[in-house]
Amino acid sequence: MSQSQSQSQSQSHLQPKFVRESRSVKSSHVMPPDTNNHNTLFGGKLMAYIDDIGAVAAMKHSRSRVVTASTDSIDFLRPIKVDYEVCLEAFVTWTHRTSMEVFVKVIAENMLTGERDVCATSFLTYVAIDDNGMPSVVPGVIPESEEEIFLNKEAPQRAEARRHRRVSSQQLAQLFGMRKPWE
Repeated sequence: MSQSQSQSQSQSHLQPKFVRESRSVKSSHVMPPDTNNHNTLFGGKLMAYIDDIGAVAAMKHSRSRVVTASTDSIDFLRPIKVDYEVCLEAFVTWTHRTSMEVFVKVIAENMLTGERDVCATSFLTYVAIDDNGMPSVVPGVIPESEEEIFLNKEAPQRAEARRHRRVSSQQLAQLFGMRKPWE
């Protein structure tokens, strides 16, 4: 490949992309081993599903490997029971230079009645990385639907809150240090 072909391919990689291009879906049947003593899905299991589908959406958008930079929130709204289907939808809502904000919506469906509920929502941030593990530039995002436009418009405030929270987290880490409780 010539240098000009490589540059052209690199530049097209950074053209803004529609939100729909990153939209990803994951579905799973909730089985007894996935649940706690209340017969509802373990929160940690759902968190793993959320991080997995969020990373898929970020990789589709950036067409590169990604690492999770933060989980802003996971709001558990309703329990998810045994024998329900849990369906997660994720898409990139906003980008910065090397980072991508991803929204994940979790829907649970009672497979016997067809009743559905939004059971959780989450915002995560992923950073695109190159083959050397260094952050790499990502394309912008083009929202189209009312939902996408709303999430994109509010994203800068969430990004600012993330920056403040990160500073606080770094201060806490410094304050508490690396000493183990038994030392």
